[in-house]
Amino acid sequence: LRRLILVPLSIFLAGIIGVNVFILAWAEPKLQTAVELRNSHARFDCILVLGAGIWGDQPTPLLQDRLDQAITLYKAELSSRLLMSGDHSDNHNEVQVMKNYAISQGVPAEAIFMDHSGFSTYESIMRAKEIFRVESALIVSQGYHLPRALFLAQAAGITALGSPSDLRSYRDMVTYQLREAGARVKDFAFAYLKPPAYETGPTVPISGTDSPPALPAQD
Repeated sequence: LRRLILVPLSIFLAGIIGVNVFILAWAEPKLQTAVELRNSHARFDCILVLGAGIWGDQPTPLLQDRLDQAITLYKAELSSRLLMSGDHSDNHNEVQVMKNYAISQGVPAEAIFMDHSGFSTYESIMRAKEIFRVESALIVSQGYHLPRALFLAQAAGITALGSPSDLRSYRDMVTYQLREAGARVKDFAFAYLKPPAYETGPTVPISGTDSPPALPAQD
C-alpha cells in the first residue's frame, strides 16, 4: 500500500519539479534589465504589461511596479506601443486603471492599447498574438512570473524578452511562488494543447491606432 501511494506521488512531484526547473532555466537568458535593453537598441511591436490587480481606482503595488517599469522602457523608446492586458469584468476594470496610471505618468493615450479579456497569463499572451497581431514583445512582470509568460509567448509565435519589475519587496511572496510553481505546470501543458482563449473578437493590429472597445460587464 505504501508503495502504491509513494511511487505515483514521487512521479507527480518529479514532474512538477522538472517542468519548473526547465522553464526557469530556459527563460533565464531572456530576462534583461532596462539598462541591458537600452544598450541593445532592440525594438518591439509592443511592451506588454500583465495585470496584477487593483484597489479601487489604483493599481496594487505589484501592478504599479509593472507599470512603472513599462513606462521607463517606453520612454527609452524600446517600443511606441503599450499593451495593457487585464481583467475587465463586472465593475472591475483593471485595464482602465492601468491606462489612467500610464497617462498620469506622461504616456500619450494614443500609445496605449487595452486588452479587456486578459483574465489569465495564457489568455493575455494568446490574445496578444491572435487579436493584436503582435510579432515581438517586451513583457513586463515580476521575475517570478516572467519565465512562464515568456514560455507561452514562444508557444504563441511571439519573439519576446522579459524585463523584471521587482522594484520593491512584496508581501506574501512565498504564496506567489508556490502558486506560480503550479501555474507553470498548467501552462506548460497549455503551450502544447493551445485551448482557445476565453474571448475572441475582431483583430486590432498593434501597429494601428484604434484600441478595442470595452467589453460589456459579464454575468
